[in-house]
Amino acid sequence: MNRAVVLFGHGSRDPAWRAVMDAVADRICQRQADVPVACAFLELQQPDLAAAVDSLASGGATHVHVLPMFLGVGKHAREDLPRLLDAVRLQHPGLTIVATAPVGERPAVVDLLAELALQHP
Repeated sequence: MNRAVVLFGHGSRDPAWRAVMDAVADRICQRQADVPVACAFLELQQPDLAAAVDSLASGGATHVHVLPMFLGVGKHAREDLPRLLDAVRLQHPGLTIVATAPVGERPAVVDLLAELALQHP
């Protein structure tokens, strides 16, 4: 199994917005250099999900884990992402593509955010 990771975010007109996602991608590479990682965006920035998955598949990925970088389940996570995943799966029928819950729904992230909030006076 050749697995890869896609960090999926909204995107912004401000190019600096993606710095945090790029930092997370860099940290993944530092922790596990043999797992390719790409950032993908719903709108306003590139690459989109299809282009990111195309690139990873071209590099030999057979399993792609999509991590939605949203704090909660809104319309983008509930409607837009599943629609985009269905389209990408049609383009890559031999590729296993799995998306998890948005990062903000993970207990470890909720705990970390609470800890960060309590660190400030």
